[in-house]
Amino acid sequence: MERDSSDNRQRILLITGMSGAGKTTALRVLEDLGWEAIDNFPVRLLERLIGEEGDSAAQGIRAPLAIGFDTRTRGFDPADIIALVKELALREDLVISTLFLDCSGQELERRYNENRRRHPLADGKPVSTGIAAERELLAPLRRWADAVIATTNFSSNDLQQAVRDQFADAAPREMTVTVSSFGFARGMPPMADLLFDMRFLDNPHWDPELRELTGKDPAVGAHIRRDPAYHESFERIRDLLLLLLPRYEQQGKTYVNIAFGCTGGRHRSVFVAEEVAGALRAAGFSPTVLHRNLGARAAEMIEGPQQP
Repeated sequence: MERDSSDNRQRILLITGMSGAGKTTALRVLEDLGWEAIDNFPVRLLERLIGEEGDSAAQGIRAPLAIGFDTRTRGFDPADIIALVKELALREDLVISTLFLDCSGQELERRYNENRRRHPLADGKPVSTGIAAERELLAPLRRWADAVIATTNFSSNDLQQAVRDQFADAAPREMTVTVSSFGFARGMPPMADLLFDMRFLDNPHWDPELRELTGKDPAVGAHIRRDPAYHESFERIRDLLLLLLPRYEQQGKTYVNIAFGCTGGRHRSVFVAEEVAGALRAAGFSPTVLHRNLGARAAEMIEGPQQP
């Protein structure tokens, strides 16, 4: 299903299959991979969506399209869909393929009973009746599809990984890593995936010569490095991140936000965030570094006067 990066043709993937087999999950994964995803689209209108061959207006559509449809889609007719796609496949400006998501009737019945949804073809009858009717209706599309993924024994994560393996580009999309600093006095960041509290380190705020500086200044860094707890804690945090980040990437996580906090968000958290970002760059990652509170009020106003 992959194509050469120099291929400028419009790529279209039609996704259909048994209701409850995972179409919505597959479309969501493809969207994360950079596809433009449309669900419940009337396939008879596909030619209008992509335009005619040579249509200059259609040349701007270059993101791959993933289009989901099923028996609930208006005008659904397997024979008409197959005929239309065969005709479109002859165009030199398109690469069009079909993915069918299948699942055993017993597993589909379990899923419907578990989430208490109505099967679209059951029409007041048992779920098994709707599943059997849908399987018969979709049989021509399953036989004709370019790819079939059976999700009977799949968890949601299994299906996501299968879609990524089959439809991600040859060069995988790089996971976006953000390393940030913040001050607890101004609240914790709401979107942090991993958060480390650095308030156990000696606070440069209490040194009058360092108070107005920040964690970016060498003198502050030297002060923090002299803390006996610094080196071991930094190495353990670094090693933990180097263990976790590749695992997140394998699971298809698109964004990872790593936050370091101290009281005011100006000294310890800033220094450690910069050091960790440097270690991640050395390991091949490209983190973005953000310092939330460096432009805030003076640390004295946040951290308060030194207690005796």
